[in-house]
Amino acid sequence: MSALVFAIPSKGRLQEQALGFLADAGLSISQSRGNRDYAAKLSGVDNVTVALLSAAEIADELNAGRVHFGISGEDLLREHGSAAAERTLVVEKLGFGRANVVVAVPRSWIDVSTMSDLDDVAASFRTRHHRRLRIATKYVNLTRDFFGGHGIADYRVVESLGATEGAPAAGTAEAIVDITTTGSTLAANELKVLDDGLILESEAVLAASLDASWSDAARAAARLILERIAARALAKRAQIIRVRVDAGVEAALPALEHALKAKLLSKVAGGEASILVPDANLSAAIALIRASGAQGTVASERADYVFTSENPLFAKLQAKLA
Repeated sequence: MSALVFAIPSKGRLQEQALGFLADAGLSISQSRGNRDYAAKLSGVDNVTVALLSAAEIADELNAGRVHFGISGEDLLREHGSAAAERTLVVEKLGFGRANVVVAVPRSWIDVSTMSDLDDVAASFRTRHHRRLRIATKYVNLTRDFFGGHGIADYRVVESLGATEGAPAAGTAEAIVDITTTGSTLAANELKVLDDGLILESEAVLAASLDASWSDAARAAARLILERIAARALAKRAQIIRVRVDAGVEAALPALEHALKAKLLSKVAGGEASILVPDANLSAAIALIRASGAQGTVASERADYVFTSENPLFAKLQAKLA
């Protein structure tokens, strides 16, 4: 596998958000035969094959090493179990597709609000009914890990193939583990989330397979892709200050860089300095520059991309591949 294989969601809201994220970084996807085509191309980067798969398939393919990069839900990656952490790397969390994997029980269980309470219910349920409490879920591994961490053993998992939240009302399970965004669907089914029943705060992630065949061509393509993503991310969270260089500004540069996490991009002797400053520290940086005796105009501007000598996302990947 010499080319880099990049898997993105094939449909739905997650696909729209993934395509928007990539386009924002200058990485547009084109499908030669329209929306029904399950292969596509990535503009501007050679040696890349784009595969359109479901989010669940992407997690499977990353885990199996059959794709290099994929955009999927963190919940789907984590469902492969703790061993999957050795085979996949979350390169970047993308800030969309947020949802929580939670433990929910019937609202009528008024005395059950914690996992400890659920443990008591599970023990008494087995005594009364001579069978274990049933937990309906699509997240078998996450459920077992979480329940094991709370010392709960008197239950059995019922794998859900449909609408998990309807299982208690249908009589196929007593409680559920499911993913939720607003909680409205759970409430509509007369369910409540346990106080300590949050298993995972999930969101869409860009992940890499560490078991894929990383040829020189694939690594070169990965470097370019991650450079664009990192440059766009940096530009969105920082501004560039331009100020005339004098002795006072020269003296203030170390404080700007160390105390305010600013970065000197360029400096022309007797001319102008360009300083990258995090948005949160912009006012403090300008105040420090003014206090240093800077004269004239101090301007700030937002760049589309900020390419630095470092490529932190690719460095993160390289460290794991090594």
